[in-house]
Amino acid sequence: MKTHDYLKAIIAELDHATSQTQAEGIENFISSIISSEKVFVTGAGRSGLMGKSFAMRLMHMGINAFVTGETVTPPFTGKDLLIVGTGSGKTESLLRMAEKAKDIGGTVATVTISSDSPIAEIADLILQLPGSPKDQTTGDKQTIQPMGSLFEQTLLLFYDAIILRIMEIKGLNTHHMYGNHANLE
Repeated sequence: MKTHDYLKAIIAELDHATSQTQAEGIENFISSIISSEKVFVTGAGRSGLMGKSFAMRLMHMGINAFVTGETVTPPFTGKDLLIVGTGSGKTESLLRMAEKAKDIGGTVATVTISSDSPIAEIADLILQLPGSPKDQTTGDKQTIQPMGSLFEQTLLLFYDAIILRIMEIKGLNTHHMYGNHANLE
């Protein structure tokens, strides 16, 4: 296949995956983002990179959003929300972080493939996205893409759709948000 053919196949997979995304719980997720004092976003690997882009857009809207593990990240409190983007829902470091957030008294949301994972079991809000696990040696292979690519791409699109919905709720547009864009570039 040529690169263009792969691109068309990926877009077809994303079209199928996004059509299967469940709307259940999305408005509660959005309400939690808007009502929390601070929003912390985390994930490992590529899922973490998708989370960083989401935190950036939240900040552009004037929401106090932070990426866990950064040197300028403030402390988490009982008034805060932790969003964990994780395909498997089993990553040990993310599980420990979610447990600590719960111990502090904050809210934990997870966006995951697996609604019965250890992280989902302790989360207050669970948003399930379609995707294939990184290890595709067992079960039906649902994607031509390697490892967790389909989940990670769907996660980015999901996060961007959430941004658009919050923009609608808050009456924001790109012009408003650009005022919070970095200017030391």
